[in-house]
Amino acid sequence: DVQLVESGGGSVEAGGSLTLSCQLSEYAGQRVCMGWFRQTPDKEREAVAHIYTEIGSTLVADSVKGRFTISRDNAKNMVYLQMRNLKPEDSALYICAADIRVGPWRTAACDYNYFGQGTQVTVS
Repeated sequence: DVQLVESGGGSVEAGGSLTLSCQLSEYAGQRVCMGWFRQTPDKEREAVAHIYTEIGSTLVADSVKGRFTISRDNAKNMVYLQMRNLKPEDSALYICAADIRVGPWRTAACDYNYFGQGTQVTVS
C-alpha cells in the first residue's frame, strides 16, 4: 500500500522558516507529480506547490510565491517544502500528495491519488 509520511512541522514566529519533508513508500507505477496542500478547519484544501518528479518543473501558489520552494530527491522518494518568511496565515495542516499512475495518462496535469496524514504548521 502506498504511504506518504510528512515531518518537519512545528510552531514558529512570524518571519521564521521551516522545511517540511515527505517520505513516499515503495510504489508500483510512474510517479508523475508530488505536491503539498494545506488545510485549515475554516477553509477548503489549498494547493500550495507541485513538482513534476521527472523533469523537476514546479508550480507554486501565488499566496506563497517567493517564500516557499518545493524540491525532490528521486533517489530517496522524498519531497520537501522549504518555507521562509512565514506568516500567521500560513498556519495549517500541510499535506503531502503523490500522483502515481499505471498505464496510459488521462491528463498531463498533476492528478493526485495518494495523500498523507499531514504535519501541523503554526505561525504566531
